[in-house]
Amino acid sequence: MPDRVYRFIISGGGTGGHIYPAIAIANEIKRLHPSAEILFVGAEGRMEMTRVPESGYKIIGLWISGLQRRLTLDNLSFPFKVISSLRKASKIIKEFKPDAVVGVGGYASGPTLYAATKQHIPTLIQEQNSHAGITNKLLADKVDKVCVAYDTMYKFFPASKLEMTGNPVRRDIVDSLGKRDEAMSFFGLNPERKTFLVIGGSLGARTLNQSTQAALHKIQEAGYNLIWQTGKAYYGTAEEAVKGLPQDQIKAFDFLKRMDLAYAAADIVVSRAGALSISELCLAQKPSILVPSPNVAEDHQTKNAMALVQKDAAVLVKDAEAAQTLWDIALNLAKDTEKQQQLSQNIAQLGKPFAAETIVQELFKLVK
Repeated sequence: MPDRVYRFIISGGGTGGHIYPAIAIANEIKRLHPSAEILFVGAEGRMEMTRVPESGYKIIGLWISGLQRRLTLDNLSFPFKVISSLRKASKIIKEFKPDAVVGVGGYASGPTLYAATKQHIPTLIQEQNSHAGITNKLLADKVDKVCVAYDTMYKFFPASKLEMTGNPVRRDIVDSLGKRDEAMSFFGLNPERKTFLVIGGSLGARTLNQSTQAALHKIQEAGYNLIWQTGKAYYGTAEEAVKGLPQDQIKAFDFLKRMDLAYAAADIVVSRAGALSISELCLAQKPSILVPSPNVAEDHQTKNAMALVQKDAAVLVKDAEAAQTLWDIALNLAKDTEKQQQLSQNIAQLGKPFAAETIVQELFKLVK
């Protein structure tokens, strides 16, 4: 008897922190049911409209964006965008006839999940952050299940709907342990030295980049390797800054395709505190210094970082203080092997390597 053809819609995006978990969920559905049909619904002009097709999935865009904090033309058009997106999402659901709809956060997930609940389609939210976004809070009473990564989420969602699953991450991150030799060879670094990894996300992080550039000679003279992911906008400046520094010690990249090897090479990671980055760090089990971005809605990143800091699983440096203190703290941590071990052990306990599998199990429970 042939495998039943399941159909799912996955909606959301805007940043890698929403898109990559969504793709991880889609990949797990396809692993279990290769014949399953999956349709993504994103926001026109946003990152998911290119990233999702690159991963082999079809995506349809809605005309939707967020409300700006100041009065803009975009805000004046917001009600029209919501009405347009609700109509289009409703039409997509009627035509595609999904068994269930998953929302991962981001502009498009609100209209899509709301339209699905109106048509009595089973719905699941995957909330990555330690502080729920506005859209997900508004939908909490309407959806069937909410999968979360932090144990404090009962503050935002009905306890009966909560499932503690963790955030789904790329399979290769889970498999990064034990690849150090391969990683040092891949990056062309001296394996005798300890290695810092600086990651500011796909768009880069100005504070991390400026603080790191100012400390390049300090890092080199202290005898450490550096893998520095800058983002596209800052890469030209960084490339110029590392010229003349030893090539087997200091490396700058606009984007890291092999994140598994970057984590494998690292002894200490300096990172923003996006939910996906934190989930990866937990699985990579690395001592981490988190510098939350101040430019995200509802200060999510500080809340994400504090969830680790309170368990002595990471070190927090405020964005406003990073220029003065970040690399002094990082270099002191590099000398303190006992503190590194403590951070590594504590962050490892928070890792959820089977998050995607657990979320998909919950999804199929709703379908059946």
